[in-house]
Amino acid sequence: MKRKRSLVKRILLGLLIVVVLVAGAAAGFGMYALNRIREPYKGFSEPERFVDIPAGSGAAEIRRRLIDAGVVSDEWAFRAALQWTGQARALKAGEYRFDRPMSVVEVIDKIARGDVYTHPITFPEGLTIREMAAIYEQSGFGTAAEFNEAARNASLINDLDPAARDLEGYLFPETYTLPRGTPVATLVAQMVDRFRATYMELEGKGSNGLNLSLRQLVTLASLVEKETGKAEERPVVAAVYRNRLTRNMLMQADPTVVYALVKAGTYDGNIRRADLAIDSPYNTYKYPGLPPGPIASPGRAAIEASLAPADVPYLYFVSRNDGSHVFAETLAQHNANVQEHQVQYFRRQRLERQRQRTNGTQ
Repeated sequence: MKRKRSLVKRILLGLLIVVVLVAGAAAGFGMYALNRIREPYKGFSEPERFVDIPAGSGAAEIRRRLIDAGVVSDEWAFRAALQWTGQARALKAGEYRFDRPMSVVEVIDKIARGDVYTHPITFPEGLTIREMAAIYEQSGFGTAAEFNEAARNASLINDLDPAARDLEGYLFPETYTLPRGTPVATLVAQMVDRFRATYMELEGKGSNGLNLSLRQLVTLASLVEKETGKAEERPVVAAVYRNRLTRNMLMQADPTVVYALVKAGTYDGNIRRADLAIDSPYNTYKYPGLPPGPIASPGRAAIEASLAPADVPYLYFVSRNDGSHVFAETLAQHNANVQEHQVQYFRRQRLERQRQRTNGTQ
């Protein structure tokens, strides 16, 4: 009887030892697995690596792309990390940037959060839709034709400007950061939203004064934007045009003639005297008042200047040919400024070129 009890004890002890050994092995393996999926890894030599995950990709396809890119070490580590995190159904499509060693858990978390890489695209102030479309294409987001088509969606602004037939003037110039593959309609909507927010903010600070409609105000701001790049001049230029409006004078703004020539497909980079007679509603040398719509997208400063112009009596201005302008209250003063800063300036330029050519032949 004692022998049987002794045998049972030995068997039980053996089973306990086996259980302890198995549990220890499992714990050891678990610790190994945990260390593996938390260990930073970088299997590429370049400073950064981009991985594109197409929409609809399953876990197997995502795993293959990450391993091929050297972002994840192997299939086992990825599977283990997915099991550990429970994120198998949360992985999102997009372009991802990796620039440092990361554990597979960190990689999965990044993709589950949709932390996609964004690309900047900058639209400077004073551009037309056509010019913005060219930047859009050059930046690799899509074609100019796609941007032009999206910019025809006037419904995005018709609540504020029922007369708008496209979004000329309402695509706010700024730097936008977008994931690759963002639909052009999304970008255009963001640009209009940014215009709305900026205008609403400035409208509360400024004074319309002449009771201009939104369309007229943005048109005025587009003239200011095209006429000067100097911050201190914008409120003065805005005042000149507003003063002319109150006196029913022609705006006589060269940028509107350029816009008319571009629309007609005849602009070659220069304005000639004959061009000032082009029969276009945008020709402010021919038709009084503001043109029928914006000729470019004005920036914040130009909109602000148009809402709050300087308190000056000027009716004229002319370029000094150095980026700045000289302003005048009377036509006689303006003609004198034109003589000095245009006629005499270019005469001196011609004489200097002739002198250089003469000296070069001696």
